[in-house]
Amino acid sequence: MNEVYRQEKKYFMTVVDGQRLNALLRQVMIPDVHNGASGYPIRSLYFDTPDDTDFFEKEEGVEMRRKIRLRCYSPDASFAMLEMKQKQGMYQKKRSLRLDRQDAKRLILGDYSPLLRQEEPFAAECYGLMHRLCYRPKTVVEYQRIAYIAKENRIRVTLDQRIVANEANFDIFCPNLPMYPVLDPFNLVLEVKYNGFLLSYIKQLIDTADRSKLSVSKYCLARSVGIH
Repeated sequence: MNEVYRQEKKYFMTVVDGQRLNALLRQVMIPDVHNGASGYPIRSLYFDTPDDTDFFEKEEGVEMRRKIRLRCYSPDASFAMLEMKQKQGMYQKKRSLRLDRQDAKRLILGDYSPLLRQEEPFAAECYGLMHRLCYRPKTVVEYQRIAYIAKENRIRVTLDQRIVANEANFDIFCPNLPMYPVLDPFNLVLEVKYNGFLLSYIKQLIDTADRSKLSVSKYCLARSVGIH
C-alpha cells in the first residue's frame, strides 16, 4: 500500500493560459516520466453508495469525506490501482493498492471478494466499507494529464484537459468506451499538491496564471450531468 498526505488546490484555467503555465513549469520543475509529448491518459472508475453519499458530501462541503476509485492508465494495462482519498480539514490522505487486471475486473462487476486475498490491512478496510455501505460503480472519468514534480515537500503540479465521462459502461479496460464531455474543451483543471508548504518560486509562477478556484472534483463534474 502507498500512502500520501498532502494539501491539494484545484483551479479552472483556459487551455491557452494552461499552455503558458506549462511552458514555465517545464523550465523549473521535473516533468513526470510518463508525460510524453502531450501528457498521459488517466481513466478512473468511481464508486459510491446507493444514495450517492460521497457525491453529496462533497457538494455540501462536509469536512470529513471520502472518494473511492479504481484507476488505470491504459485499457490494455495489466493492473489497476484501488484508491481511497479522504478529506481531513486542509489535507487529503490518499491510500492506494495495486490490483491485477482480473481482480480489478471483479471489482468493476461489484464483487469485492478479491480484496480479502490481499495481505494489506487497507484492502480489508476497503472490503468492509464497500460491502457494508453497498458501494457500487457510478461513473468512469477520463482525461489527459501533464504533470510536474519537485522533490521538496512532495510537490506535484498537474494540468488535466479533455475531461470526459461515462455512466453506462464501467469497464475501464474497454478500449472504446463511449464518452461525453463534462468540461468545456477550451478549459482545463490545474491541480497543485504539496506537503506542508508550497515553495515560493512555484507559488509565484502559479499566482501569475489567470485561473479561478475550483470547488468541485472531476467525479462531481461527471455526476452532475446526470444527477442535477
